[in-house]
Amino acid sequence: MFKKIIFLILIILISGISAIVADRYIFPRLSNTDFFSRSKFLKKFTTDVTVINKTEQVYVKEDTTVTKLTSNVSSSIVNIISYAQADTKPGTKNIPALIQNGTGMIVTSDGLVMTYSSAIIPENANYKIILGDGGTYDAKLSSIDSYSNLVFLKINASNLPTISFGDSNAFQAGEKVIAIGNNLGNYQNRYAAGLLNDFNTTFNIAGKTVSSSEKMEGVFEADIRMESGFVGGPLIDYSGQVIGVIGSITENNEVRYFEIPSTKVQAVLQKTIKQETGDNAQLGIYFIPITKTYAMVNDLSIEKGAQINSPSGQQGLAIIANSPAAKAGLRINDIITAVSGQVISQDNTLPDLLYKYKKGDTIELSVLRDGQEIKTTVQL
Repeated sequence: MFKKIIFLILIILISGISAIVADRYIFPRLSNTDFFSRSKFLKKFTTDVTVINKTEQVYVKEDTTVTKLTSNVSSSIVNIISYAQADTKPGTKNIPALIQNGTGMIVTSDGLVMTYSSAIIPENANYKIILGDGGTYDAKLSSIDSYSNLVFLKINASNLPTISFGDSNAFQAGEKVIAIGNNLGNYQNRYAAGLLNDFNTTFNIAGKTVSSSEKMEGVFEADIRMESGFVGGPLIDYSGQVIGVIGSITENNEVRYFEIPSTKVQAVLQKTIKQETGDNAQLGIYFIPITKTYAMVNDLSIEKGAQINSPSGQQGLAIIANSPAAKAGLRINDIITAVSGQVISQDNTLPDLLYKYKKGDTIELSVLRDGQEIKTTVQL
């Protein structure tokens, strides 16, 4: 009799525990499946029941992520070796050549390579280019664009991987960007990531205290610790598109890094392919880009345009002698407001507008002189 009682108690305990397990764990999970979710019987078991799913913490290695983001561009980055024999005095021998390593990128599949002038020895030099797969080619200097300081070299090759340009006009301050360089002894790509700081509308790459009508104005500035090894390489977005080319100038004995927007790079590339960079228009003035702040401080009636100027205030230093501007009678303190009807603004700078023309073209300048607007015809 005692054994029967014990047996019944065990059955009751096991049944109770099974019911609790089914109520708390099995039925709620079954009711969440597609098949059993239609059962009214199971739905009542899910009332006031929380199903806790197991989660795992995943760590992402940042360096690996950057490498994957740049994989589409990396194979188009090259190492440029430029070398030139040092000047020697008569009778001297065995003077080592001047050697410089720089970064470049392939822009056409038939071997056109682009870089920035400060990344190479730009004159009287020989060039070799090492591709991402280790292939080495002799290169010839094709052209140097005076407006952008972009340099183009040509190698005898075909079916090469090329960079892909993004739309730099769509980018704003605060977006993430990556810089790529390749100028170290191991000929491998190097990376740096950061944020796009701003678009500096008044930055002119002439490297002077005043802007030059023949040099690009308006560049990106990125919050990246730049070094000379990145000059000539791309600035890319997180989709692997090139939105800028890294350049540098020396201003007041200090190296300044910047990024030429891809829209301007593409304009230069089109001219280069057409072999028109040697015909860049020349106006021959130095100027100050007018901003709202500059207009307020100097009590000007307009807030955009280009005021012919020189730090010394001398006419001869603001307008180059025998230049188209001098021949057209332009004067210091004249404010150029438009080029052939196209208004000068921060998005449409004077150098950008002039770059659309070639030597010999005739343009009409709208000029504000002593408060009066005049029209001046200039043959570039």
